[in-house]
Amino acid sequence: MSTPNAALRFWQTLATKPGGKWLFSKLVCFKAPYFASIRPQFEELRPGHCTLTISKRRAVQNHLATVHAIAMCNMAELAGGTMTEASTPATHRWIPKGMTVEYLKKAETDLRAEASFNTPPEFGTATSVPVTVVVTDTNNQLVFRAEINMWISPKKPE
Repeated sequence: MSTPNAALRFWQTLATKPGGKWLFSKLVCFKAPYFASIRPQFEELRPGHCTLTISKRRAVQNHLATVHAIAMCNMAELAGGTMTEASTPATHRWIPKGMTVEYLKKAETDLRAEASFNTPPEFGTATSVPVTVVVTDTNNQLVFRAEINMWISPKKPE
């Protein structure tokens, strides 16, 4: 992509500044309030890749005192969606159409989600693009994996 879209430009502007990643994380959650429930911290964002973390805290725990399955689904959708947004030209739009998840291990620590395209998309006609998100714990153990089908299509003329 020759010119970054608005979301990626915003990240590139803020990420290198003191408190910039924190501010970017807060602003994303302001735009999509439901994600604020997991208090994400974006670590890296570029076309084709996004990394974010969440802290294990009471608000995201289940009755076993591990990170709740749906909190990990939220992480996956946020990482995959933000990566897709940062990768998609302004002429196109996207929406998640489905997500398949695997819970592989108890999530007993803070978590890191990494999203990437299985195959880099070609932006032309409407197409379904798979995004893989892996979630690891602080011991670098894989605890969760998701595949999200992102529907990417040209924007309708206004």
